[in-house]
Amino acid sequence: MTTFEEFGLSGELIGSIRAMEISEPTEIQRKSIPHIIAGRDLIGESATGSGKTLAFGCAIVENVRPGLGLQALVLTPTRELAEQVKESLRQLSHHKQLKIMPVYGGVSIEPQIQYLPRAEVVVATPGRLLDHIERKTIDVSKIKILVLDEADRMFDMGFIDDVEAIISKCPKKRQTLFFSATMQTYVRGMADRHMVNPVTTSAEKHVDPSKLKQVYYDVQRNMKLSLLAHLLEHEKSGLVMVFCNTKRTTDFVTKNLKANRIDAIAIHGGLSQNKRNRTMEAFNGAKAHVLVCTDVASRGLHIENVSHVYNYEIPKNAKDYVHRIGRTARAGEEGKAVNIIADYDYDNFSRVISEYRDFSIEKAEKPFVKMLAAISRPENMGRRSPRARPRWESEGREGHARHNTDGMQQRPRQRPQHRRWR
Repeated sequence: MTTFEEFGLSGELIGSIRAMEISEPTEIQRKSIPHIIAGRDLIGESATGSGKTLAFGCAIVENVRPGLGLQALVLTPTRELAEQVKESLRQLSHHKQLKIMPVYGGVSIEPQIQYLPRAEVVVATPGRLLDHIERKTIDVSKIKILVLDEADRMFDMGFIDDVEAIISKCPKKRQTLFFSATMQTYVRGMADRHMVNPVTTSAEKHVDPSKLKQVYYDVQRNMKLSLLAHLLEHEKSGLVMVFCNTKRTTDFVTKNLKANRIDAIAIHGGLSQNKRNRTMEAFNGAKAHVLVCTDVASRGLHIENVSHVYNYEIPKNAKDYVHRIGRTARAGEEGKAVNIIADYDYDNFSRVISEYRDFSIEKAEKPFVKMLAAISRPENMGRRSPRARPRWESEGREGHARHNTDGMQQRPRQRPQHRRWR
């Protein structure tokens, strides 16, 4: 078993790691820390929750010297992730008391301008950081370590030009670390342009099949919301995360769950920072037990004790599916992932099944559900498209349960055979 002592870290840093109650390194830490401490540029393919912050944090804490100005810069896609990384670095650098500052939009820029000259480490979103660079309120000329955390999400959110501009302002002689959940073409292209002989490491997010039960319901579009509300009301659960693909659908689902007395709250990129903070305080404080969110907004959020993950829509990227369901069944606890699919999800769901053949996703018997009167219509709502049965059903799956004209789902005449899809 590998230990942190074997990496040659300082005793003070190891003490900080122990104080964080981390006993042994994760896979990405084992693979990346030796190269990072050696000063190599590195590309790490690793998802949220894998321990990558500690991996690049070791380099920052060991190499940044107090009192010498800004020396390390971490770029993140979201404000929540910036705050979380800042807090992790603060704990890691407890013995050094490094001045670590988060920089992001949605809040007043004046306090940032006032404090930035004293910062030794900055954790920032690209847009606000570039604003400071253009205002000349931040000096990046002494940067020794540059980290792009969740690089793929930054580019998906349209930050690629901002990131390029920021990198161009940093010294060419530096250590550059990229961490990305997916190694897409443009991530690799940017690495080729801005890194020197980088080491590449990979640590797939692990989902323990013995602890996680995965099921799917195949329903008409206009029954999705009704089924979700029914399951939330009748399944015993702890904290619940409901994933949607867009901000509009996130708001639609949250509004309708609230209208049906389900204590749901939403988080997505369209909310102000104060609203996002209040949302997470309510969820973590168990004032609401259902968090409806998009993939981008959820990245970097540290949420424990999630018993159920609901996919109201299936993501286009199969790896995003793994990131979603990896929110539950953690630390040896059991969890459940529930997929509510309609015709427009078929292609995405087939992609998940094709890429992760070791997953066992069972078709669940649909309960008798009364159709809810939705407050508004999401973008995908409408009459079900006439199309072929889903690929997995044409390969031997049982047929759909029937629906009558008033939206009340009828019980099937015969109990369907449930087969596991492996």
